[in-house]
Amino acid sequence: MRPSHFLSRLSIIAALAASAFAGGAVAETVDFSQFAPGKLPADWLGTQTGKGEANWSIEKDTDAPGTPCVLKQSGEAAFPVCIKQDADLKDGFVQTQFKPVAGKEDRAGGVIWRAKDTDNYYVCRANALEDNVVLYKTVGGKRSVLEIVGRKGGYGVKEPVSSGQWHTLRVDFKDAHFSVTFDGKHLFDVEDGTFPDAGKVGVWTKADSITLFKDFSYGTKQ
Repeated sequence: MRPSHFLSRLSIIAALAASAFAGGAVAETVDFSQFAPGKLPADWLGTQTGKGEANWSIEKDTDAPGTPCVLKQSGEAAFPVCIKQDADLKDGFVQTQFKPVAGKEDRAGGVIWRAKDTDNYYVCRANALEDNVVLYKTVGGKRSVLEIVGRKGGYGVKEPVSSGQWHTLRVDFKDAHFSVTFDGKHLFDVEDGTFPDAGKVGVWTKADSITLFKDFSYGTKQ
């Protein structure tokens, strides 16, 4: 390649990057391996919705892809939640890698967004015992399923969710429209206006689920 062509390509790449930055396209990925095993990072709140006692911690996992440390939930509560307290997001996306490990009542992993507090937020979760993916709203600590666009009634969608394997769950959201993707496959869309304002993001489990989380990403995009 001639030098002039090489410099031209660099100029195009730089221009695209500058355009994305100017347009407000911002994303952040939290790699839990950068934290020491034991306590949670200072900007994460490990707690629960409802009764019980969640147990969120950074732990080593030699089976994790790339690096050995993960975020683990091993307690029992109605809905364990771990919230990134310094994030405030209205429109954008939230995504995580998770591995359902064990649980007799449930074996679930999920993401939350537009959270006002531990009792009010949107949540989408995948469950390895039920082999389905469902999107809910939690209002005043009470969870209720949201209907899929183009379908009346029902309970999420059936989708294989293997125990002991890593999965990727993502939700893109803008205004009242939410789009769910699981392991790279678009599953369904939901519309709801209960929480229209910016809020916190985080991860979620249910009941006695023992679940590992690896990379957690969130941000805005044009």
